[in-house]
Amino acid sequence: MDKKIYDTYKAILEEELLPAMGCTEPIAVAYAAAIARRELGEIPHKVTVGVSGNILKNVKSVVVPNTGGLKGVASAAAAGIIAGDASRQLEVISEVSEEQLNEIKEYLHRAEFTVEQVNAGCIFDIYIHVYGKNDCVGVRIAGHHTNVVKIEKNGEVLYSGEIAADEAETGMTDRSLLSVEGIVEFADCVNIDDVRDVLERQINYNLAISEEGLRGDYGARVGKVLLASFGNDAHNRAKALAAAGSDARMNGCSLPVVIVSGSGNQGICASMPVVSYAAVLGVSHEKLLRALVVSDLITIHLKTGIGRLSAYCGAVSAGCGAGSAISYLYGGGGSGVAQTIVNALAIVSGMVCDGAKSSCAAKIASSVEAGLLGMEMWRAGTGFVGGDGILVDGVENTIKNVGDLASRGMKATDEEIIRLMIKSAK
Repeated sequence: MDKKIYDTYKAILEEELLPAMGCTEPIAVAYAAAIARRELGEIPHKVTVGVSGNILKNVKSVVVPNTGGLKGVASAAAAGIIAGDASRQLEVISEVSEEQLNEIKEYLHRAEFTVEQVNAGCIFDIYIHVYGKNDCVGVRIAGHHTNVVKIEKNGEVLYSGEIAADEAETGMTDRSLLSVEGIVEFADCVNIDDVRDVLERQINYNLAISEEGLRGDYGARVGKVLLASFGNDAHNRAKALAAAGSDARMNGCSLPVVIVSGSGNQGICASMPVVSYAAVLGVSHEKLLRALVVSDLITIHLKTGIGRLSAYCGAVSAGCGAGSAISYLYGGGGSGVAQTIVNALAIVSGMVCDGAKSSCAAKIASSVEAGLLGMEMWRAGTGFVGGDGILVDGVENTIKNVGDLASRGMKATDEEIIRLMIKSAK
């Protein structure tokens, strides 16, 4: 394999497979708040937070971990200010003491919080200003969850970064080199030691939170309902395990996950079905790791044209990734992976994202179902073809069509979803 492409794919996995705790959008708010508090040097008495509509959508209904069940932008900011360690980035509030928990709740009542929606032309955008006795600090994160683009104090710019034209990939390795053919070739030839650490962490973290979801009583208990209703065969357990991880994560579980495309739900969805099937099929651990390479990179490839946040549910991409990786476990090469992707996209493209919440677990189960059906159709020698709806000849062309549908065609849908969610909150 070409060394440039090999190194790029490896770098993409290292950039994307990061540990995070809780839903990543409120955690990004907490991260910005922790930076602001650090630069201010004191607990602020006034906090203003401006977020883009997509951030508001994904923070509104999800529990901020380690806050005792608190939800919303102000709660995330308060947690970052009182208990955040900015050096931990997406694990910024992973360690909150009982004393700090009580202080967070008291601080929300004591301090002056203002939250507003802003539109500065960036889908992923967080502004926070904190006010002390004599100083004011402003922090902006834009493009993706840890991309700090400005820190200022009393009007003096302490740090400034740029937002690229495609804000979703600011400062990241070029995703345009990704292709289905290249991903399968990379999975076949990669020196496992080059990717072992990030993949082992993905397995360990995501399996732990998924098993916790099956043990506990989180949210709507989608994973537990699936097992109780439809049994524990490989097909159903793959869905249940992935859904259970989301059950726990969306509803305050403090266990970390390894994310993909900036999303813990996508990280769980892309990995847990593959881990589940690998155990049933009895493949080697190395084969499992190679299949996870397929799933993670296919998910990232599909999401690149869509963007980090949109009206298009990201679990669809991860479900396609998982299904294609399971076809890889069954011996499918590039053609098997490609046909599985096309089949799955034909089934479930268009499922909308209406924010992070308990029902994400059910959407994950539906996306995994589409990926598994797409895989079984390939195994049966059948599938959908170009000309069926938005499908066109060539898997890369179909992936581009889906990206256009999500990023351009569903823009008005996204705006309407956000309007409806804000209306319902009043």
